[in-house]
Amino acid sequence: MRRVLKNHDSEVIKNNLNYIEGNSNNNLKISKVLYKEQKGFCSYTEEYLGRADARDIEHFNPNLKGTIDDSYSNWFLVKHQWNIEKASKWENLQPVLNPAAIDFEDRIVYDSGDYRVSDLNDNEAINLIKLLKLDDIILADERKKYIQRKTKELSVYGVSAEDFFKILIEDDIKQISYLRAIQEEFNIDIWNMIPELK
Repeated sequence: MRRVLKNHDSEVIKNNLNYIEGNSNNNLKISKVLYKEQKGFCSYTEEYLGRADARDIEHFNPNLKGTIDDSYSNWFLVKHQWNIEKASKWENLQPVLNPAAIDFEDRIVYDSGDYRVSDLNDNEAINLIKLLKLDDIILADERKKYIQRKTKELSVYGVSAEDFFKILIEDDIKQISYLRAIQEEFNIDIWNMIPELK
């Protein structure tokens, strides 16, 4: 997982959008803005959110949902399954690192397909890994296999990693997943290679 970037000029803030429980028209506006800002990727799994993928506006701190303190900084667009699995664990995994924390990638490091903490005494980072299942064996295995496939494909193409991923992005963005893994394994700035969504 990479640090989630929050935009101080977000359309959510500019248009004073508020999440309203049960108001799907209103919340769809927020969902669309988050989708655009996240360039179509789930904040937690870093998998592309296709048309058929169930997605949720995730209230990172569920205790804020429905209160005046709930706001854009607490909202992330995620795959529905990850939202459901997180819901029951919040109270038992405190304190927790926020996915938008400026030092996120220093505290949770990518290590050959796995995520681990850089400091074994960093309870916030440890709890985030547990809360979001960043250490999920199946997801980690999928991430590792993806990187292995892309490494093989890259050798066949015979181009630079940057050119290879540009081709994939232009051909079909759904071919891109696991942004931080790509960034770390191929030493490219994949996030800035992906065009802004209109």
